[in-house]
Amino acid sequence: MIDTDRTAAVTAVIDSLAEAWGRGDADAYGAHFTEDATYVTFVGTRYQGRQDIADSHRALFATFLKGTGLAHEVLDVRFLGTDVAVLTSRGDTVKGKRPKKLTKVQTYTLVREDGRWLVAAFHNTQHKALMEGISFRFAPQTKPKAQQ
Repeated sequence: MIDTDRTAAVTAVIDSLAEAWGRGDADAYGAHFTEDATYVTFVGTRYQGRQDIADSHRALFATFLKGTGLAHEVLDVRFLGTDVAVLTSRGDTVKGKRPKKLTKVQTYTLVREDGRWLVAAFHNTQHKALMEGISFRFAPQTKPKAQQ
């Protein structure tokens, strides 16, 4: 049975993260994370804690990511008890129009603290469709069942 209320609450966090990103608001972005959250970027940089996440994004929003937004689509939400959720999505940093293909895959682990869902861990990886296709061609048994 799908828990639509909890699913909506969890996906709303991801939508709100994207809104904060679009405004370039590092403090609002960081406020969606637990005090001790872990954040891993697609280039492998690891940030630890809400403050580190907010501070790094403040610098990024002023330089490399200035004027960008986040495009995302939720692929799956699973609940591991009443107060823990794992959300997977496809996403991308965008400037202007949303791309047809979102090139990153993200995993969010969210926890409910004082009735509010927060991100405790985030991992972002670049999807390498060509390499994945080659792998599936030469070792078809590696293709996830969901894609068959």
